[in-house]
Amino acid sequence: ENKSELLWKGDEAMEEQPTDLAALLPGIAGQMRGLLSNLYLAAAQAIPAERREQDAVLDSKAAVLEQSFYRLLRMVNGISATEYLSEKSTLSLRDTDIVQLVSAVCEASGDLAEMLGIRLRFVCAMERCICAADAAALEQALYQLLSNALKYTPKNGTVTVELKRSGKQLLLSVADTGCGIPSEQMGHLFDRCLRPAAPAGPGHGLGLGLLLCRSIAQKHGGGLLAESVPGKGSRFTLSLPERISGNRVSDVPTAYNSGFNRTLLGLADALPAAAYTVRNLD
Repeated sequence: ENKSELLWKGDEAMEEQPTDLAALLPGIAGQMRGLLSNLYLAAAQAIPAERREQDAVLDSKAAVLEQSFYRLLRMVNGISATEYLSEKSTLSLRDTDIVQLVSAVCEASGDLAEMLGIRLRFVCAMERCICAADAAALEQALYQLLSNALKYTPKNGTVTVELKRSGKQLLLSVADTGCGIPSEQMGHLFDRCLRPAAPAGPGHGLGLGLLLCRSIAQKHGGGLLAESVPGKGSRFTLSLPERISGNRVSDVPTAYNSGFNRTLLGLADALPAAAYTVRNLD
């Protein structure tokens, strides 16, 4: 069987962003976020939810606008997250119920995956698992892996999220039954702005998603493993050391989306416009 793998972090050092770029990007993202908020407020006032609820045609047109806004906001968040690529940046680790965090993301994403004709499964034998983690960063990485899996999985396919223990590590994997990744591209998955050929249509962002996921894993003290069989699918596994920080247990991930629907934001690149009709925005 033709199977290609990328190994764990090992001794590989994280690549550092140029200092001037790392300093500039968060400020640029902040200005863009402010402008997007103004645009969103103006659009909401011009097309209020009450009118959308009464007019299905108007709602479907407004959903395209909502979708574009969420995709732009997701891209801005990706620009902000480039700070994770710096060796100087650190995460805010707090004792977190990882099972609850991952389960909540999967539960919120299941119905949206069904809109694509894809079954989303969560497999976990643990009822609870407290581990030191940056909940917002870990959630962002999970949504990135889910978004990728949904984009490259055809209708009637399956995406499986699994959380399990292995020794003193927690392994969080996202596997799909999609097109897989050609062997010659496996060694370049973490190159900036290089991805496998994208399916038709918009919704493909900065090309930094996997690089950010790996950096988030590494800053937790873990790594990221990629496995793929062309024509059968791919699996990405994020490892975390199972340890306690001593900080207060947190069951609620810190929002990084300015109050917008986290699931619609995290999966914005993969979802159809119909996901952004007014009934789904609450």
